[in-house]
Amino acid sequence: MTDSERIRPRVIGAVLATGIMSFCGVIVETAMNVTFPTLMREFHVATNTVQWMTTLYLLVVASMVPLSATLKRRFKNKPLFLVAITLFIAGVALDAIAPHFWVLLLGRGIQGLGTGIALPLMFNIIIEQVPASKIGSMMGIGTMITGVAPAIGPTFGGLVVSAMSWRYIFVFLLPLLILALLLGLLCIEQKVPTSKASTDLPSVALIIVTFCGLIFGISNFGSQPLLSLEVGGALVVGIIALGLFIHRSTQLKVPIINLILFKNREFTSHVLAFAMLQINALGLSFLLPNYIQLVDGGTALTAGLIVLPGAAVGALLAPLSGRLYDSVGPKLPLRLGSAITLLGILIMAAMPRLTDPLILVLYLVFMIGIGLSMGNLMTNGLKQVGPEAQTDGNAIFNTTQQFAAAVGTSVTAALIAASQKTAATQALGTMTGALHTLILLAVLCLIALGLIIRVTREVANS
Repeated sequence: MTDSERIRPRVIGAVLATGIMSFCGVIVETAMNVTFPTLMREFHVATNTVQWMTTLYLLVVASMVPLSATLKRRFKNKPLFLVAITLFIAGVALDAIAPHFWVLLLGRGIQGLGTGIALPLMFNIIIEQVPASKIGSMMGIGTMITGVAPAIGPTFGGLVVSAMSWRYIFVFLLPLLILALLLGLLCIEQKVPTSKASTDLPSVALIIVTFCGLIFGISNFGSQPLLSLEVGGALVVGIIALGLFIHRSTQLKVPIINLILFKNREFTSHVLAFAMLQINALGLSFLLPNYIQLVDGGTALTAGLIVLPGAAVGALLAPLSGRLYDSVGPKLPLRLGSAITLLGILIMAAMPRLTDPLILVLYLVFMIGIGLSMGNLMTNGLKQVGPEAQTDGNAIFNTTQQFAAAVGTSVTAALIAASQKTAATQALGTMTGALHTLILLAVLCLIALGLIIRVTREVANS
């Protein structure tokens, strides 16, 4: 191996620094999900209120990520990272001592600002500073760092809540964040010169209104009529804001998100397939723990332990599948991964009832497919645009990831809530809603597989 093909230790340290911060953001999200009943009792809030712990965080991250290309052009990597981790540490400290629920929400929002800066920064560092022959492997490691968090989050949260207070979820993250801060100070470098780049505030406002309107409308679908302000009204506002954002972006010389990239059919197909698999991953990570508790009668800790093997294997497969991508190209890992994912979903949907052992095995199958395909979809998608557009492409992929995560969680929750309203018992309603959700996820998986087969055929023939 020549020197030009080696990944320098400082680059690995920089990826770890930004990755650890993103890891902390995701682990709080998944760990806090199992604490919702405790938070409802302690702060005297309802279910639809406590869920904003997750939704608000995802909305802030999704609203920040589109700015990453502009921030990357305007500011150096190290100052960006220092701002991000300072915000995140402040948010974690605030949540650890929060005396009221609104303070807890404020802390989550501040953490979302930090993650929204750090997550795309990690992938930008990989794109810029890792040799081309090793990008697949490093993208896999970056995906693994954030992918491990959903694996251990529910179990971690269940253990902490059962043994201590939910506040220690935040306390235990502080040593990790200090480690990330030290690594960032030592390892993050600047390889590309900065340039003047203005931020279009109307575009920022339209992005926020788009995401808030769409997610708010989707999340209320199960509890409010379609034509209500909370559902139909919110969706219309989100769609109008999206249309205005697209129009404005085409008029700007340097838009926040370079939508011209969507004229590239191969890039667009990769983004769509990526979004559909992300909706599947987050929808299932919400569905299965609820099913285990509400239908099978398990505890939050039991639910966390059952989904742990699948989530862990999916995360650990990410760097291995990246090496496979570097060795044999995109066709094998992308096609095989998406086919295995579809197989896992189809068998779940075909089962009259999902027992705990079935969930463990089938979720393991599903996550093997996700581990083979997700990181490689992003890597191969970015290869479809020129080097000068990869920062913008990275912003699009990361925005899609966060928005699809919010959509997956919201759609799943809405379908289950709608079924629970009309069922004789909560368990029966959850089973019916789960079946409807699995059918929808299987359709999205099938479309993703079709897109992947087409783009890998076209890339191979080009």
